[in-house]
Amino acid sequence: MGKQNICFLTAWIILGKIFATFSSDLESNTTAFVTIDQLLNTTEWLTDFTDIVSKFSLRTADTPDDDMCYIVPGRPETIKECNFNPETQTFIVIHGWTVTGMFESWVPKLVSALYDRVPTANVIVVDWLSRANQHYPTSAAYTKLVGRDVAKFVTWIQNELQLPWDRVHLLGYSLGAHVAGIAGDLTNHKISRITGLDPAGPTFEHADEQSTLSRGDAQFVDVLHTNTRGSPDRSIGIQRPVGHIDIYPNGGTFQPGCDIQNTLMGIALEGIKGLQNMDQLVKCSHERSIHLFIDSLLNIEQQSVAFRCNSKDTFNKGMCLSCRKNRCNKIAQRCTSRLVERCLSKVKTRKKDVHVKRFEYLSVILK
Repeated sequence: MGKQNICFLTAWIILGKIFATFSSDLESNTTAFVTIDQLLNTTEWLTDFTDIVSKFSLRTADTPDDDMCYIVPGRPETIKECNFNPETQTFIVIHGWTVTGMFESWVPKLVSALYDRVPTANVIVVDWLSRANQHYPTSAAYTKLVGRDVAKFVTWIQNELQLPWDRVHLLGYSLGAHVAGIAGDLTNHKISRITGLDPAGPTFEHADEQSTLSRGDAQFVDVLHTNTRGSPDRSIGIQRPVGHIDIYPNGGTFQPGCDIQNTLMGIALEGIKGLQNMDQLVKCSHERSIHLFIDSLLNIEQQSVAFRCNSKDTFNKGMCLSCRKNRCNKIAQRCTSRLVERCLSKVKTRKKDVHVKRFEYLSVILK
């Protein structure tokens, strides 16, 4: 029992350090916002690649966990060297804030799932780790600069290859979702689709549309919200709807199997090795958005379905489980219709375990 208490105490100490990172003073880290706002008063920046810090790796289905080849804006030969296929879909994956400064384990899983769905696709992973591995407010401020990098990259490669804009799909997790939104807002043509996987909440809940993911950033913006517990601007994930369709699994506040007691117990039982997973205390519900999206990519025949409904109470009474008149859509697929008025809905998932525990319901807001 004594050994277990020591593990719990150590876990809480590390957790305290993680939360301290989130609570850093933003006032001393606003330089990135000022700099980018000044630069965007002109359009010359779009063709100036000298200040790009982010890297763009074209990963393959055979090596989804390794950066084997980088496409460098301004160097057309790298497009051919990386075997980029201009005739197919291009997915651009953007990670979020990181404590470790390394890619998280979900990245190769998502890459593999995208190739599973579209084997001929190009899956590009954006590496902005050096900026994402700062105190949270600093990394949050950097999203504008990273979004600018991504906008330059997308515009450049589109001009080089005359890529159809309807084949470009950005997928961003946490801070990466806002990076995707900013990039979509800055490109000189509408990107086809942006998928936001639990966009970050702190410093973004009340921000303007130019600083966050919003429905005007692409022709279609779909969002999964999985960690909205807490007061506005204090929850890990953004609470307000920001896309054409906003999905809130299990109400969006918290996900099954992610409670502190269960997570700490699992960490304690693994001893010292378990401490490597301390960030799960913060990101378990947050990261669930990714695993839900991956699940829908891999299980085409049993995808989670969103049903349009007038109210939460109406759904709970079982009165909205119908696909008549385009009243339902599937996660990971584009909506079958654009809804002008917002309405509260729910999503009923299949019974197979997706990550830790069974998902019974997902609530969504459709616009």
